[in-house]
Amino acid sequence: MLNQSQAVPSIIVNKSDPVAHPVPDAFGFVTGHAGLIATEFSYRKDEEIYGEDEPAEYVYQVISGAVRSYKLLSDGRRQIGAFHLPGDVFGLESGAAHRLAAEAIIDTTVRLVKRRSLEQAAATDVQVARRLWAMTAGDLRHAEDHMLLLGRKTAMERVAAFLLEMDRRLAVAGLMALPMCRRDIGDYLGLTLETVSRALSQLHTQGVLGFSGARQIVLRNRQRLRNLDA
Repeated sequence: MLNQSQAVPSIIVNKSDPVAHPVPDAFGFVTGHAGLIATEFSYRKDEEIYGEDEPAEYVYQVISGAVRSYKLLSDGRRQIGAFHLPGDVFGLESGAAHRLAAEAIIDTTVRLVKRRSLEQAAATDVQVARRLWAMTAGDLRHAEDHMLLLGRKTAMERVAAFLLEMDRRLAVAGLMALPMCRRDIGDYLGLTLETVSRALSQLHTQGVLGFSGARQIVLRNRQRLRNLDA
């Protein structure tokens, strides 16, 4: 929800946070090329950005921090659909409302543009339409991969796949500084907190990974993880 934070000019900056990476400029190209106005908002840790079934009026990009999109099931369980990291675009919907809710995992800054403005630009500019299609196709690929992970892989295979994904997206100089906690990881992988902790401890004992802080992980044997995820 856009109910806090001060708006600032739309400038991509690399802020010092646990997951600070250079922000890809695909979304910047779309907004800049189409002459759209983008606004930045900041959210505190665990603060809601938008709720499930709320009108999908904006499209967002993470500038710094991290965001989780999730759905609460009828029995109170939470299924996280995706983690959005610096540079990621989220909130693109096929319908008029958000199917999932979105929250800041840590203190997070996003920039946003009106969805209607993007749709109007795409209707008249083929380059904007192609970029938006590429973003949507990327979301679809991730959803398909996540469905396969939840439906067909063992607990250890799921944890291995998650570590390889985060290594690809987050690792700096061989070190992953995870913004999410183990409960988040479990809700993403469809596992309990205890199962996630047990799998990480087992991989640590086997020398596959090392810990350099509460949420900092060093992968020492990526090939072993790839074999587990095969």
